This record gives sequence, C-alpha cells and structure tokens, in this order.
Amino acid sequence: MAQKIEKKGGKILKNCLVTKIVVSHKKVVSLEIENQGKIQKMDVDCLISSMPLKNLINCIENENIPSEIVRIANGLPYREFMSVAMLVQKINLKNTTKIKTLGNVIPDSWLYIQEPEVKMGRMQIFNNWSPYIFKKKEDMKDKVLLSLEYFCQEDDAFWDMSEEEFTQFAICDAQKINLLEKKDVLWAKQIKIKKAYPAYFGTYHEMDHLVKFLDGYENLYCVGRNGQHRYNNMDHSMLTGLLAAQHIMANRTDKKEIWDVNTEKEYHEKK
Repeated sequence: MAQKIEKKGGKILKNCLVTKIVVSHKKVVSLEIENQGKIQKMDVDCLISSMPLKNLINCIENENIPSEIVRIANGLPYREFMSVAMLVQKINLKNTTKIKTLGNVIPDSWLYIQEPEVKMGRMQIFNNWSPYIFKKKEDMKDKVLLSLEYFCQEDDAFWDMSEEEFTQFAICDAQKINLLEKKDVLWAKQIKIKKAYPAYFGTYHEMDHLVKFLDGYENLYCVGRNGQHRYNNMDHSMLTGLLAAQHIMANRTDKKEIWDVNTEKEYHEKK
C-alpha cells in the first residue's frame, strides 16, 4: 500500500511527532510536526487521526475548546502493553489435539494465562499465525517463536523495569507455570507499547460529548483503536480507515457510520 501511494506521487513521513493541529472556521487547515528535530508546517485538505483522543484534543490550536471537552479527553484511561518476544528451542505444552501444526506445537495462536502465581496475562505462539516470520527457514520446523505478554500502567513498576530485568521476570513466570525452561531460550526482545488498550472507565461514559465536538470539524476523521477510544480488533480498525477514505472521496462530512463500527450487539466473527 505504501509503495502504491508513493508511486502515485504521495509522500509518507515516518517517525514524526504531531505537535500542533491548526483549525479555522471548524476545519483543520494545517499541522505542525517535529521531523528529525526540526519543526515543519504543512497545509492539509483533511486529517485522518488515529492518535489517542486526549493527544488530539491537546494538539488543537486556534480554538477555544470548552473546558468540559478537555476534561473528558484527559480523563480517558488506557492500559499499556509490555511483552517479551522470544525464540525458544521448545515449550513444555504438548499438542494433544488432532490438529496438525508445524513442529507439532499446540494449535493456539494465543492463550490467556489464568494462574494466580504469575503476572503474565497472555502468551502468543507466532508459529501459528504464520511460519514465514522466522528469520531462518530451518527454525520453523523445530523451534517456537513466543510472546509473553503483560498489561500495565505507564507509571507502574513493570513499565520502569530495564529490558534485562523484565525479560528475566517474564522467563521466570514462564518457568513457574511449566511453559518452558530458561536454558531453552535462544533469543529475547522486550516490546513496550503506550496506550495499547483504551479502557471503558474514567470519563468514557461522557464520550458522546467528545464525539459530537470532534465531528464539528468537517474534515477531521477519527479512526482506529485509539482514534475512537474503542477496543477494536485489527479488522474493525482497518474498516474505520476504509470508511473514512470513502467519506472523503464522496465529500461526506457525517461521521456516524465511521463511529458506528463495532457497536453492534452481535460480535462480527460469530455471524
């Protein structure tokens, strides 16, 4: 997709921080971004935002935003995500099902961990997502690529751990529940993601006021998990982006269809 955008003359700027969103007469007119340490201004025809809503509100300039809207945005809570991705020689869980898997690992893509003696919240087995993610093709036959995953807050003890400290903590957790042995860990890497999970408490019950305010900017489209403060999966998140694109092409300023993604009572994967 990126290659197609660039082939048609589009430009993609990566690793840039949006520092200011300038609005005028209920339209977004320009952005200020920090690009490699330099502040750069760019005019915009429309803005599709997937940034956390509190960041979005706090970036808007040239607008007297009601204090209630600022309060609601700043009161939206999040959970952070930390994991240790690792390549291991083997895991101790045996595949006792009739489902055939590569290397005969258990067929699950992920498992939520219920044991009370550990802090680990979930584990993923990337072999079962795709065998082609292994750097060495020969590894996909007899090794396991795992992720040991934790949910935390940005200011708690987990978040402040060093990579080595957190990696050893996760391995220790895995040993406690007999998932693997430390000696079988061949490679490990810590991953940290801020605001990975928008939470439904704090000021979330007042979200309707925030949505109504943001929809007042006719060329602003909020998409994705953080852009809508909704615990969407990847399919839903991509759908909000596709709908935003369709709205822009059709010059539609009513955003209700975009906000309505994943609000139906019946979960779409079970239809």
